[in-house]
Parts: sequence; C-alpha cells; structure tokens
Amino acid sequence: MELKIFRDTMPAAGAGCVVRAELPVETEILISDYLPPVFKLVKCFARPVVLQKQLQPGRLTLEGYLRCTVYYQGEENAGLCQTEQKLPFTRVLELPEFDFTAWTATVEGQTEYLNSRAVNPRRIEVRGAYGLVASVRTQCKTEVITALADCGVEQKLSALAGMRRTVVLDKLLTAEGELSFPQPPAAILDISGSAEVRELKILHNKAVVKGELRALCAWRAEGDPTLRSQSVTLNFQQVADAEGLSEDCRCFCIAEPVGFSAEQGEGGEPGRLTATLLLRLRGWRPYQLQWVADAFSTRYETMLTPQELAADTLVCALNETVTLTGSGPLPDAGAKILACFASFGPLSLVRKEENWALTARTVVTAFAENSLNELESYEKPLEFSLPIPELTDAEADCWPECWLTAENLQCVSAGGALDVSLTVRAEGAILCRKVWDGVGNIALGEPLAPEDPEISLRICYAQAGEELFGIAKRFHVSPGRMLAANELDEGTERLPQAVRLLVPGT
Repeated sequence: MELKIFRDTMPAAGAGCVVRAELPVETEILISDYLPPVFKLVKCFARPVVLQKQLQPGRLTLEGYLRCTVYYQGEENAGLCQTEQKLPFTRVLELPEFDFTAWTATVEGQTEYLNSRAVNPRRIEVRGAYGLVASVRTQCKTEVITALADCGVEQKLSALAGMRRTVVLDKLLTAEGELSFPQPPAAILDISGSAEVRELKILHNKAVVKGELRALCAWRAEGDPTLRSQSVTLNFQQVADAEGLSEDCRCFCIAEPVGFSAEQGEGGEPGRLTATLLLRLRGWRPYQLQWVADAFSTRYETMLTPQELAADTLVCALNETVTLTGSGPLPDAGAKILACFASFGPLSLVRKEENWALTARTVVTAFAENSLNELESYEKPLEFSLPIPELTDAEADCWPECWLTAENLQCVSAGGALDVSLTVRAEGAILCRKVWDGVGNIALGEPLAPEDPEISLRICYAQAGEELFGIAKRFHVSPGRMLAANELDEGTERLPQAVRLLVPGT
C-alpha cells in the first residue's frame, strides 16, 4: 500500500521590492505669442504621468511623460501667467529576478529640486530632478498538499485564505463639456479638479465605470490682473475590457485627472473643456483551500519537508477624507493670496504608538502679491495621517495601493499669517501578506517498532495550550483515539488547562 498525496495549486504571494530612480528635468520652454512676456518667475512644478508599465525578469520599464508647469508674472501688469510642457520619458529600473504570474507596480515620487530662469522674456530654462519610487508586488502559482490517505497517516488540516489578483488596469479616458465665462477671458492660468467614481458595475471580463469630474478654472479678464475662478462639472462613462474579471471579484476604481485643455467659443458661443483622466481599476478574487499543516503515520517513521506559504489578504478598502490645517507667518504681512496648490509625497504605512496609520508628506504652495505688486510663492508643509483601525498586528507586512486627491483647498492671509485648510481624500485598499507553515512533502520510512504488548496505557502530563495533534504525533497514536481515551469533546484541538492524559497503546 502506498501513501496517497493529493495536491493543488494556489496563487501565493511572491517576491516584492521597492526601487528608486531619478528622472532628470532638462528643458527650455518657449512662451507662445498669445501669452505675455516674462517679467518674473514665480514657481515651477513637475509631476509624472505613467502611462505604461512592463515587468520582465530583472527589470521594470516605465513609460509616460513629466508634466512641467511654470508660473510667472507677466510684463505690463499682466498678472499671474502659466505655461507648461510635457517631457516624454522611458525609464528601465533594475530589479531582482523572480518568478511571477501576476503583479502590480505602484509608482509615486516627489520633486528633488527644480531650478528655473528666464533666459529672455520669451524663453524659460528649467533644470532639476524628480525622484520616483516604484513598489512592486507579485504573485506566483505554488503547489500545496491538500490531503493524505492510507498507510496509517494522520493529518492536521488548516484553512488557508487569500486574494488572487485578477485585474490591474490603468487606462486613459476623456470627458468633455461646455465651459462658459461671464466675459471673454484674457488668459486661463490653471485648470485643476477632482474626479469621483459614482458607479462601478462588474461584468464578465468587463467593467462599466460612471463618474463625475469637478473642474476649477483660474482665469483673468482683459486688463484686470485679478484672478477669478470658474467651476464646471463633467460626467464620464467608460466600458473597460478587463480579462479575468467576474462578479465575485472585489474591486475598486479611481479616476485621477491628469490634464486639461480649454478652447474659447466663437461668436458668443460657450467654450469647450476637455479633461484627460487616468482610470485605475484593481480587482481580486477571494479563495480558500484546506492544506496539510502537519502529518505523521501511526505505522511508519515519517519524514516531513516543511513549507512556508504566504498569501495576500485585503485588510480594508479606503474611501476616507481627512482635513489638514496649518498656519505660518508671511514674510510680507500685506501679501494678497491669489491661488494655491497641493502636492503629495509617497504614501507609507507607519506604526504610531499602538496603531497603524497611512501617512504622506503634503506641501501647499500659495501664490501671493506682495506690497510691491510683485508675485511670490510660499510653501506650507502639512502631514497627512489616516488611522487604519483594521490593522492590528504590530509585525504585519502590509502596504497601500491607494491614491490621494485634494478636494477642498483654502489659503487665507490674515494678520500677517498664512492659514491653510485642505481636505484630502484617500481611495484604494490596504493589503497584507500573511504567512502559514505547513507540509511541503512527506515520505515514509521503516515500520515502527512494535510496542510491549503488556503495556496498554501510558500517561502524559500536558500543559495548557498544547495541541492534541502534537501529543498524538509524539506517541504515534491517532488523535481520535486520544479523544476517546480521555473523554474529550469532539473537535478539541488545544488543551485549555494542564491535564494528565491517557495514551492508548498502538
């Protein structure tokens, strides 16, 4: 008679790593004829938009563009002006080599430094660097033992639960609508906004996404340096092909605005606003299987090969808002705030006292006109922190797959100080790796030596918390016989207190 071993495969958590790289910023921006010449540079921003990711053994390839935006003060009382340029990039990041069947890469970063200067009133030179942080997580199919039979084998089964990654989709989409102004604008300084997915319908290999984009346009009228704001709401809908997606998947979807363009209407007609959004769809399918955590034979010597298994689990989904406030002195007490922007650094999970929190460095930049009628920029750093009460294990190996957006930003100059209020929305999920120990292989050796027939019972002094299966394994006795000999309740696995056990002979 041979030992029967039954096996199955599972999507185990694979290797993961965090890699960093630097994107150089080197460009010259020419001021278009319809924009005022440069009188003074105010602030330069850089932000990457990753359009394609490709993971191959030993490397991660990123493709996209770096959006470089320059704000400046125009000549002849033109006020605050803006120009931008997209810098395409392809970056190959070196990784350790590992096998995988599914993967995801979250790319974040922050500006390391940016220097800009006006070469002449129509040309701006920008030099600097942007630091990228790529977090790669993988899954790989792993074979496990799910059951054993014959040869007097006894087995301890354990339930293993996890999440199989089914969909990682990043897709660009556009939303269009009318943009009306109370009077023809002389210049549009900036368009920003936030998007919300209102409905996500999961079909077989498809996802239907419906949402709303709220855009805010900063502009000024002819001959008036005062900044004005105009808001518009656009609806969007997208049917995305997502192979492997089904109705039993757990999903989240986020839409992030990455670009805007506006066209003025002619003959009194309203203008058009076109928004480009990056749709991020993530999906997992839960699974659960029984696998052999321990085993022995009541008739043969047993040799076990241990196996450590890791599975990805979903701790919680996030769709939370946090309001941040701060205040700081202004170099010019009479400065008048014109506009403000918020940027976020990489997200991380940190242990604060006895709890976990999702944190990120936040910087609010405010543009103001000082007492000399010159434009200046001021920065106010804030610390974003969102408690994660669902995460309780102090040694947990967890990571975020979520994104931050600024929903409501207000900067006020009062009493010589800059007062900032910012509402931040965090959307996505917190995932965690859980590890189990079990049996990777089993082999039977020589038959066990027969026991003395005159010994029918033995006594074992067990401690509180000991596993009954481990005691039975020590004496090569069936756990069922141990239960019967000691009149223990059916299903008893651990001993609640110290007790003297009778060990029946084989």
